[in-house]
Amino acid sequence: MSLKGLRVIDLTRILAGPFCTQLLADLGAEVIKIEGPRGDPVRQQGAIVNGLSWYFAQFNRNKKSVVLDLYDDNDKSTLSRLLETADVLVENFRPGILSDMGFGPRELERLNPKLIHASVNGYGTVGPYADRPSFDFIAQAMSGFMSVNGSPDGEPQRAAPPLSDLVAGLYCAFGILAALHERGNSGIGQQVETSLTGGLISMLAYLSAEYFATGEIPKRTGNDHPIVSPYGLFRAKDGMIAVAPSTDVYVERFLAALGLEQLLADPRYSANAERLLHRATLSESINNVTCHRSVAHWITAINDAGCPCGRVMNLAEVFEDPQVLAQEMVMDVSHPGHGDVRMTGFPVKLSRTPAGIQRPAPDLGADTEEIIDELDSQSL
Repeated sequence: MSLKGLRVIDLTRILAGPFCTQLLADLGAEVIKIEGPRGDPVRQQGAIVNGLSWYFAQFNRNKKSVVLDLYDDNDKSTLSRLLETADVLVENFRPGILSDMGFGPRELERLNPKLIHASVNGYGTVGPYADRPSFDFIAQAMSGFMSVNGSPDGEPQRAAPPLSDLVAGLYCAFGILAALHERGNSGIGQQVETSLTGGLISMLAYLSAEYFATGEIPKRTGNDHPIVSPYGLFRAKDGMIAVAPSTDVYVERFLAALGLEQLLADPRYSANAERLLHRATLSESINNVTCHRSVAHWITAINDAGCPCGRVMNLAEVFEDPQVLAQEMVMDVSHPGHGDVRMTGFPVKLSRTPAGIQRPAPDLGADTEEIIDELDSQSL
C-alpha cells in the first residue's frame, strides 16, 4: 500500500473531509476517525440497510473509529496524545473553532512540529466570508458554477452530485501529499487549506478563461458546448447519443460517419466560429440523419470513425456496463453484522501498490479501546 505507515487523525464529518481521508485510507494510510458521542451525522443519512448507512459506508471505508468528546478535558488530552503520534490532522471546522478547542496553530506545533494540519472549509480562512457556514449547494451558487448550468431559458441549476465537497476533498488529499513530500526535505509540517467555493472556482475551466478574455458573462447552453459546435446530445431512433467533436478533426470524422461531410463546404459550417452562430440549423441537419438509426448503430459507427460518442446511461446501466466492471469500479464489501455493501471502486490504479480494502467502515467507537490502550502502552 502506497501510504502504509502514515497516521492520519480525522476530525471531519459529512463529506468533503471524509472523502479526503477515504482517499488516503484506500492507499493504506491508518486513518483514525474521531467522532463525538453521537457520531458523524452521515451515519443517519441516506439509505439505511441492516442498520448501516451505505452513504456512510462508502466514504468511511478503511478507517478506525474512536469516540472522543472534544469538550471534555480528558478526551482533549487523549486527542493531544494522538496528535503527538500522527503525521496528518484533517478537520473541516469553520475557521477558529479548532483554536477555540485549544488546538490552534501554536499548540499543534508544540505537540508535533512535523504535523501536517489540513483544513477543508467553505470559503477559506481569510476574507469577509471566512466565518460563514457553507454546504455544497451554497458553494455551487457562490462559485459561479450554478450560473452556467441549465438551459438557456431556465433558471440556474446545481449539479446533482455534491461536486464542491468532492473537489475540495480531492484537493485536500493532493495538498497533504505535497506537504508530506516537502516535509521529507525540511523535516517540519505546515498547514494545508482547501475550500468548497475556491475548489469549484478553479474548475470553471474555459468558462472563466472566456470571461477573462472577453468580459462577457457566459450564457447557459444546456447540453450544447459553450464554445464548440456541433457538440452535445443528438436524437437516434430509440434514444439519445452524446457526441463530443472537440476539434475540427473530430468534426470532420463525425460528419463523415453521418454522410454529411459536404456540410463543411457550406460557409455557415466551415469553421467553428460560424458553426456556433448557426448551431440550430447544423444540429437540425444532424438530427435529421441520426433519427433514422438506433443508438447502438451510432455508438459503433461514430466511435469507429474516431470521434468520441457514448450512450446516456442511468445508474443501473452504468453499474452493469462491461467497461465499468472491467475497471472494477463496482465492488461489494463485507460489513460484519450489516451484510455486504456495494460501493464504487478505486479510480486511481497503481501497478505495484494499488488501493485496496483493509477494513469496512467502522461502527461508532469500534476502535476506541484499542487505540487508547496503544497510547497507554507507549507512555509506560
